[in-house]
This record gives sequence, C-alpha cells and structure tokens, in this order.
Amino acid sequence: MRASLIRRQLGGLVPPKIATPKSVSGGSGDGLGPLVNFYSKLPKGAATARVSGIKGRFFNGANASGLPLLALIGGLFGIGYTIDYHMHLKHHKNHAH
Repeated sequence: MRASLIRRQLGGLVPPKIATPKSVSGGSGDGLGPLVNFYSKLPKGAATARVSGIKGRFFNGANASGLPLLALIGGLFGIGYTIDYHMHLKHHKNHAH
C-alpha cells in the first residue's frame, strides 16, 4: 500500500515513456534517414565568428568608420549645451540687464 501511494504522488513528476527509441524509429533506423541526410549537408568545422549589432555594423567589416562615435560625441555635446543654455535663460529671465 505504501509503494502505490508513493508511486501515485510521484506520477505527476515523472513523465511517462512516450518517446522511446523503438517508438520513434519503429524499431529500426529507417525513419532517421531524412535526419541523417539533413545533418550530412551541414558545413563541418568551426563556425565563423559573427559580430552583430552596432559594433558589427559600424566598426567591423568593409564599411568600418569612426563616424558614429564622433556623431555620438557631437550629439551629447549638443544636448548638454542646450540644457545649459536653457538653465542659463531660466535663471536670468526676471532680471533686467
């Protein structure tokens, strides 16, 4: 009685044997032919390292350039200057010069 109680409680945690090798391939390796054919056509050896994103687009490859970095610096300078200028105007708004 105790073993059946434990088996019933653990029945939800332990999955049943659905995908056994015999049920998947029908008892032989005939069903694996297309899969083996697909994997045999894949390239062999180490994969080439790919750099994606901003670094891959602007700083590596044929069109590598430092222009995006300069644009970032210029944009940050422009934003900082604009904020500084408006703060200056806000503090001198009510004073008559």
